[in-house]
Amino acid sequence: MTFEEVAVPWMPERKAKVPRLVEDQPKTEQEAALRHGHPMPRYLHVASNHTNRWGHQRSYRLQVVSFAGDHLPESEPEERAMSWARYKVAITKHKDSEQTSSSLFNQNDIWSPAVDFSKFIADNESIVNEDLVAWITAGFLHIPHAEDIPNTVTIGNGGGVILRPHNYFDEDPSINSPDGVFFEPGTENSCEYNKMACLKEDLCAASLDPFTYHGFGGQE
Repeated sequence: MTFEEVAVPWMPERKAKVPRLVEDQPKTEQEAALRHGHPMPRYLHVASNHTNRWGHQRSYRLQVVSFAGDHLPESEPEERAMSWARYKVAITKHKDSEQTSSSLFNQNDIWSPAVDFSKFIADNESIVNEDLVAWITAGFLHIPHAEDIPNTVTIGNGGGVILRPHNYFDEDPSINSPDGVFFEPGTENSCEYNKMACLKEDLCAASLDPFTYHGFGGQE
């Protein structure tokens, strides 16, 4: 998002700054590695060469809800074992040899980790017209306080990422959902109106004999 200066239509002698959405397409892994401490794009989406009927590229938007806390400085030797945490989002070319961003065995030797995520980006391969992987670091910092007793409050404490279609469809796909069903008192057990009432008849489950084991009987 940038700001550009435009003339005010009703006062030509005046000018005002207005926001303008600018599209930028990273072409390599290092360009698509978004580090902590740097601003995130307003919209971050992974697009294909296919377009919808409106002429827009079909894509998925990565909407990061929250970010992890401060990362260990890269000057520390043990940082290599957790180098994935340098980035808010990183997009890399898919490789069968790059299955996970870390390893359980990293804890055994954090100074020479089994998996060093920074190497996934160091080769700086092209991500144009490739199968891609999005590595996302999401989380939050929780400092315990008295109101956590007996249960930690969940409101306001959360993190994650939302994968949303962005121009992927031609229109809102929910318009094709079935219409609502109206129930009247006494019809809730009717298979005509409530299909869930007929699950026993519709299930394709085997009829098993009662289970017993050394004198212990099971319930049907």
